[in-house]
Amino acid sequence: METVARGLQLAVAGRRILSVTLGKTDFIDNPQDLERELPGREIRSVKRYGKFMLLRLQRSGAGKTENGEIESETALLVHLGMTGMLMPVRADEPHKKHTHVFMVLDDGRELRYVDPRRFGRMAYLAGEVLVEELKRFGADPLEVGREEFIKRICSRKSRIKALLLNQQVLRGVGNIYADESLWKSKIHPACMGSKLTPKQVAELYRALQAILQRAIVMRGSSISDFVDAKGEPGEYQQHHRVYGREGKPCFRCKTPICRIIVAGRSTHFCPFCQKAPRTRKKKRGR
Repeated sequence: METVARGLQLAVAGRRILSVTLGKTDFIDNPQDLERELPGREIRSVKRYGKFMLLRLQRSGAGKTENGEIESETALLVHLGMTGMLMPVRADEPHKKHTHVFMVLDDGRELRYVDPRRFGRMAYLAGEVLVEELKRFGADPLEVGREEFIKRICSRKSRIKALLLNQQVLRGVGNIYADESLWKSKIHPACMGSKLTPKQVAELYRALQAILQRAIVMRGSSISDFVDAKGEPGEYQQHHRVYGREGKPCFRCKTPICRIIVAGRSTHFCPFCQKAPRTRKKKRGR
């Protein structure tokens, strides 16, 4: 998602939306607002916000209402789901099947949203609604400090895999990078956050940041239909150490990689390198 957001920032920031045409709208919170409010607005910036992209908008020009008042902040929140793509193309380019949103830009291109399975989400947000929506998200894993990261993990009685995926704890960590960072830091995905030592969590912090930074450079991991803002697939999947490698030898110890379900998600780990947490034996009654 970071890769897509950065690509769109370079490609469409500063462009004005002239018109909006919608296809299927079951993934859009408020389709009428998109059609009514987006035309005439300038895309001020595009940033990743957790697993979403946040297109911050403003009226082209002074950013004031018709009454002369300062306009409240507005944005388009976009989640790509499993198969979504958001990319600018020439307006005369034939549209792909399952293209559901067409935003005509002032430079002759169209910003199109394509999603075969429609598991994504799109919403136009303004004012307090936007503020409250963003409050639901936790800290950004690339911006949070080490001590704050340790506090967020060690203070919670949940499994570490669940904590990494919890958007109210950390926004934007996906299933692949949770597995990869836990393997790199030798932490079992079922360990409780509150049972980990600050030293272990500090190592996880370093691992997660290093993996995310490298994945961004390599345009992410192309699993299924993922492509960046230019329509190009990522390359980081070639460097996965554990994700999707069930039964294959661990790169460290050659033990076959295992797959279990943690927090409702498929989870890959090395049973030798990532020691399972000890379970207390229940005392038998007399």
